Amino acid sequence: MDIDTRFKGRIITVNIEKVLLPNGRLAALEIVRHPGGATIVALDEHNNICMLRQYRHAAGGWLWELPAGKLEPGELPLHTAQRELIEEAGVTARHWHDLGRMLPSPGVYAEVIHLFIARGLTPCVTAHEDHEVIEVHWLPFDEVWQRTVDGEYSDAKTAIAILRTHALLAAGRLPELT
Repeated sequence: MDIDTRFKGRIITVNIEKVLLPNGRLAALEIVRHPGGATIVALDEHNNICMLRQYRHAAGGWLWELPAGKLEPGELPLHTAQRELIEEAGVTARHWHDLGRMLPSPGVYAEVIHLFIARGLTPCVTAHEDHEVIEVHWLPFDEVWQRTVDGEYSDAKTAIAILRTHALLAAGRLPELT
């Protein structure tokens, strides 16, 4: 593979990557490399879910999202999730359930987002970064699910994590807390 790096920033790298495809053809692909991230469905004992209303310049305004963040070099996805839950939502969790991963836009964007459910929550102090403009809300899960189905949430990682959580809850497959 031949890689021509066109941009290297603090978070992303943009490459033109010449690759041999499975069909035998050579292609020059524009690829954005990202270290990946973790997203958290934080459920409290009343089945309320932590939702963030966050200003996102790239999206043109305010979005509803789950707590999430970028993996730091060498950091395990679960550790990223634990760190981001404290920083953004102001809670820690005793119980974690892996919801798998998702690929936001695999045609050009080489990022993997790891999804988790966090339960057994304890309040702590948030630590929002200077560039983050975040409102923390705790909403009933059924309301969040309906808003997701109705298309009110446009953030893909949020919609997928809520969909997977709903499926586990509906099937009774989410482990009981002890």
